[in-house]
Order: sequence, then structure tokens, then C-alpha cells
Amino acid sequence: MSLRTAGRSWLAAWAVYGALVATPAQAATPSPEPLERAKQALAKRDRKQLALISAEARQQQYPLAPWIDYWELGLRLSEVNLSEVEAFYARWRGSYVEDRLRNDWLLELGHRRDWRNFALDYPRFRMNDDREVTCYALLTENLAGKDVKAAARSAWLAQKDGDEGCNLLATTLFEARKLHQSDVWLKLRYAVEANKLRAIKQAGALLGKPTLKSLEELQDRAGKFLNRRQALPQRGQQELTALALIRVASSDPAQAAELMNSRWERNLPDELSAWVWAQVGRQSAFKQQAEALGYFQRALRLQGKDSIEWSEDTLAWAARAALRVYGTGRDAELIQAIDRLGPQEARDTAWQYWRAHALLNTAAIGAPGDAQRGQAREQLRQLASPLHFYGKLAADELGLTLSLPSAPTPLSALEREQAANNPGLQRALALLALGWRSEGVREWNFMMRGLNDRELMAAAQLACEQEVWDRCISASERTKTEIDMAQRFPTPLRSQVLATAGEVGVDPAAVYGLIRQESRFVHDARSHVGASGLMQVMPATAQWLAKKNGIAYSKGDLSDRDRNLLLGTHYLKMVLDSFEGSLPMAAAAYNAGPSRPRRWRDGPTLDAAIWAETIPFNETRDYVKKVLSNTTIYAQLLGRPKPLLRDHLGRSIGPRETSSAALSEAQR
Repeated sequence: MSLRTAGRSWLAAWAVYGALVATPAQAATPSPEPLERAKQALAKRDRKQLALISAEARQQQYPLAPWIDYWELGLRLSEVNLSEVEAFYARWRGSYVEDRLRNDWLLELGHRRDWRNFALDYPRFRMNDDREVTCYALLTENLAGKDVKAAARSAWLAQKDGDEGCNLLATTLFEARKLHQSDVWLKLRYAVEANKLRAIKQAGALLGKPTLKSLEELQDRAGKFLNRRQALPQRGQQELTALALIRVASSDPAQAAELMNSRWERNLPDELSAWVWAQVGRQSAFKQQAEALGYFQRALRLQGKDSIEWSEDTLAWAARAALRVYGTGRDAELIQAIDRLGPQEARDTAWQYWRAHALLNTAAIGAPGDAQRGQAREQLRQLASPLHFYGKLAADELGLTLSLPSAPTPLSALEREQAANNPGLQRALALLALGWRSEGVREWNFMMRGLNDRELMAAAQLACEQEVWDRCISASERTKTEIDMAQRFPTPLRSQVLATAGEVGVDPAAVYGLIRQESRFVHDARSHVGASGLMQVMPATAQWLAKKNGIAYSKGDLSDRDRNLLLGTHYLKMVLDSFEGSLPMAAAAYNAGPSRPRRWRDGPTLDAAIWAETIPFNETRDYVKKVLSNTTIYAQLLGRPKPLLRDHLGRSIGPRETSSAALSEAQR
């Protein structure tokens, strides 16, 4: 099926979908009054009032009584007994608040050192998403005589910041000599790299007060620390020196490189020198400096054949450094860098794509030949998909025309009824309707656990019908074999989007692609920095855009759906024009501000996909790829031209004059 034909078929499918949801069955929204009174009592820590509200809510079978009950018990959790907790579990069996209280109670049991009751309750913890609870669980196993050394070391090293549970686990094993000083120094390198002060303090305390004092000094004045003598054993001095150099590299990799060259590389063991050079490389790659790959190569030479325990983030930046020189005769270095990635990063479709692409490229220029070329093409073929950025890029590379998934079998009345009658989904939608987004989203996501594709589609349909588009999309994205594109990529406000995009002069597919990533069609969404509405526009930006384009503007316009759409579309048009129509650069500007992508385009001219993958900010890198993928899908669904990812991505990005010429050539 051609892409144009696929677009027409999906337009027809959407017409049927529109008829299905034309008269949504809105559930009655409970009164917000009990919930608001309870939250006020919680804020005041008024136990008596909160207990009265909770009892009243349960007696009247208030739909959101579980949340009030959770707040009431949580306020006095340090004093409650096991029977009260078990009674709570029984009242709200199978609900989100049952498992969330279990999380809180397990932490409390760990704090009380009540290992017997912890061991009894822990197997019932369904979310099991709290690393501190995991550390307490490993500690109970250790106390029961089990060998947990490997799992405990892994959990402790992976812990992002300090907490009581993992610190107690590490302290217990360290005192029992099941963790060693080398493990503690490794933990300190991770913590200093990530600048996690509490984790640094907790790990440093294991090595004694003199080491802890030195760690505090080097955190504040790393340069000064390097210039004084240290009254510690030689290995301790070397480790602290490496940590100080890592601190210097975090702000000035060139200075750290100079310090290593002038003095410290010859005074440190190769393993520690390798660590420092890797951090210099990481920070240099983050700043998109040409020297980054050289720093990483120097680290690898010093590391030799020893196993590498650099963080996954550092290894990923080594791969990005290699990616920025890909195609310049150093392709083997990219393959090697990807092969060094940890298991989590190695599963990323980005590295699967670039490894296969590099294998194909090296085969094309003569290395092992046809066998390698066939292997690489097969890897790309397995990755090819119309549903994500690198799947589309793989399809473009192979010249494949991929149709979007066919519409699944319509939901039965019974499937829809079961979703509508699910108490957890009802609570989640009620909370969202009352504006309690955090609680509603958490309740909703908990209820998605363990559902099959049909149940997920029914939940998504329920949310779609109530125009809770972000939960509709979220539920639908979880299906694996049955994929409903009308749920995953809805087009609310279709007439307004098409009209506004046409008026401003922007592709409506790009507008939809951006809204889906920015707010998922939540018209009252608000970010932590103050961006508002469908298109997440900042108030100052909105005021400036209105003045520039002759649009009447008053305070509160960003809360108006149509005004927000108009102002956001004007902003998208402005950043597109400022970057010669490059959608990846415009998307980066929309997320991170226009000045940053202007800096990120300096340096060598890069394949646009490489430019996107080496954006320094994790959030912006992910954002750009998703906006481009969304836009390509919406272009197909809307029957618009340019349905291939490459057509929206462009061919290359570099300094303004070079990039403009390259883009013009690519568009001819």
C-alpha cells in the first residue's frame, strides 16, 4: 500500500472512530469538597480533623475515600501498628493506594529494623519500584544467611543518591568485609561524577573522618585541594586526587586535561588515570568539542584489557563522541564504542541503528564484504518500524515503504463495560477531572499493570471518550500486537489545528507532532517553569509573539485553548524560519530555547540524525526525535506530503551557511 493510499484509509477509519465517540458516556465527577478539606487538614498536620474527614468519606462511600484514608494513615505512619496497616490493605485491596502504602510501610519497617514483618510483607509489593526498599530486602536476605554480595553491590552502585536503606545495606556488608574499600571508591567516583552530595557523604563515612573531610574540601575547592599534601595512605591520596580531577573536569575539561598532561597522569595508577580521562571525554563530548573522542581513546589505552566499570552515561557519551566523527574513516571506533555500552543503553534503538549502519558502511567500503553487508541489512530490517524514530530511519535507509498498522477489531460492548466499571480507572478519571493530575496519573498507571492488549485498548477508549487524551495515548501505547492508531495519535481540535496551521503557514502535521509531545492535548497543562496550555507557551513569549504579530493579548489567554494554539503555532513558525525550515533545530529551540541549537550547530556539518542524537540535553534529544516521529505519522494520517522521516529530518545540519546550502540541496 502506498503512503498516500494509507493516509486515505486512515482518514476513513477516523471517520468511523469519530462516530463512535461523538456521544461520550461521561461518568459523574464526585464533589471535590471532601478531598480539598482533607488536603488542607493534611497540610496543617491536623490529625483529628483528617481522621474525621476520612471516617465520614468511608461511611458515605465517597469515590475518592481511599486517598483520604491513605493521607490520614500516612500522617501517623511512624506510630501505627501492623493491624492498622493490614486493615487498610483489606479495605482497599487491589488499589493503587494499597500498594503505595505498602511502599511507605516497608520503608517504615526498615527504619524500625523490623526485619521479620518486612520479610512477610515485601513479597506482596507489586510495584517494587523503590530502590531503597530493594536495599532493605537484600539486607533481610543477608541477615537470613543468604549470599547477596553481588546483588547488593549492584543495587548500591546503581543508587542515584543517598538514602537510609542502601546506606545501611552497604555499611553492614562493608563491616562484614563483603564490600571492600575498592567498592567504596568506585561508588564515590559514580557519586562525584553525578554530583550527588548525600551519596558522597554516606560512602565517604565508610572510609573514616579524614577521608570524609577531604571529600568535603575537594567538592568545594578541587583546584586548591590538588595543590596540597594529604595525610592519607597512598591509595587514598590517589583516589582523592582522581576525584578532585573529576570535579575540575565537570566545569572545565580542558583544564583537567592540562592538569593530567602536566603532572597527574604519571602520578596516578593507570586505572584511575583512565577514569579521569573518561570524565574529561564525557564533559568534552557534552560540550560537543572535537577533542572528546581523543580523550576517550586515551582513557581506553590506559584501561587496557581490564574490565570497564565506567557509568552507562559515560559510555554513552563515548559512543556519541565517536558518532560525531562517523563517516570520516573512523567508523570502527563507533562500533567498538557501542559494543562497550552497558545492557540498558545497548537495548536503545539508537545504538542498534547506528551499529547496523556502521557495519553496512564499513562493508560498503570494502572490509569483510557481502556477508557483513547482509547481516547489517537484516539488523536494519528487524529494526524497521513505522512507530518510532529509528524504526522509520531504518526503513528510509532500506528504501522500505511501511504502512501504518491496520485498525484492530472494534471493542465489544462487554470489553468497554468492564473498563467503564473498573474502580481504579473510575478513581483516576475522577481525580483528573478535579484537577488532581499527579494522583490521577499515578492511579491510572498502576491500573495499567498486567492488562492485555484488549483491556488496554478498552481503558484507552474510556479515556478518549472523556477527552482525557494523555491517558488515552498512554494506555494505547502499551499494547504490543493490537495497535489502534486513532487512540495513539488522536486529532482533537482538528478543524482548529488545520485552520490555524494554514493561517500561520505551518504544516499541521508538525503542529500535531509537537502538541502530542508537549502536552498530549491536556489544554490546562503547566510545566515546572511556567509554560502553559496545549503548546506549552511561556507567558513572556506569548506576550511578545502577540505584539509582534498584531494579536490582541491579555493575561489568561494561555489558558484559552484556541489562543494557546494560535500563539504556539506562531512560535513554531518563528523558530522554523530562524533555522531555515529545519524541523529538528526548530523542535530543539522550542524545547531548550533558540540560543542553544544555534550553538549546537557550530562545528562540523553533520548528518541531521547524528546532530539530533548528539544533542547534549537528554530531555531535548528525546523530545526532538519524538516530535519528528510524531510529525511523520501525522503526515501519513492527514494525507499530507513528505511522509518519510528523512523529508522532515533533513540531510545535514552545520554552521548556518553550510547547513543552508546542504538543506537546499536535500530539498531539491
